[in-house]
Amino acid sequence: MATHASALKAHRQSLVHRERNRRFRSQLRTTLKQIRSVMDKDKAAARKELNGAVSLIDKMAGKGVIHRNTASRYKSRLSARLAKTA
Repeated sequence: MATHASALKAHRQSLVHRERNRRFRSQLRTTLKQIRSVMDKDKAAARKELNGAVSLIDKMAGKGVIHRNTASRYKSRLSARLAKTA
C-alpha cells in the first residue's frame, strides 16, 4: 500500500473514477441493447433512438470511458444496421 499522501489521494481518486466509468459503460451497453431491439421492430422509432444513442456514444468517448475509434465503430455499425433494415 502506498504511504505518500499524493499516492493515497491518487488511489482514492482511481476508485471513484473506476466506479463512475463502470456506471457510464453499463449505461452505454444498455442503450446499445435497447436500440438494437428497437431496430428489429420499428424503424421510425429507431431513427429517433439513434440520435440519442449517438449523442451518448460521443459523450462517453469525450469523457474517455471508451476510445474514440470504438465510438466511431459503434456509430458506424448502428447506422449500417439501420440502413440495412430500411
